Amino acid sequence: MTSKKKKNNVQGGSKGKDAGNNASSFVLAPGNIRLFYHEVVVEFKKIVWPDRKVTLGLSGFVILLTVLLSVYLGAVDLILGKLVGLVLQ
Repeated sequence: MTSKKKKNNVQGGSKGKDAGNNASSFVLAPGNIRLFYHEVVVEFKKIVWPDRKVTLGLSGFVILLTVLLSVYLGAVDLILGKLVGLVLQ
C-alpha cells in the first residue's frame, strides 16, 4: 500500500508540472472539449453507485437525524429564551 502511495505521488507530481505548463497554452478547441468529456465519462464509469435500498435507507436516516436535531435545537432555544426573559424581568 505504501508503494502505491509513492507511485501516485510521483505521478501526481508530474501531472502538476504539466498542468502548469498547459494552463498557459490551453485553448478551448473542440478536440480539447471532446478529450475532457471522454475523460469524465471514463471516470464516471469507475464509480460504484449504491443500490436503491442503500440510498433510500441513508436518505431516511439523514432526514430523521435532521428532524431530531431541529427539534432538540428548537427546544434548547425555547428554554434558554425563557430563562433569559426571566432573568431580565
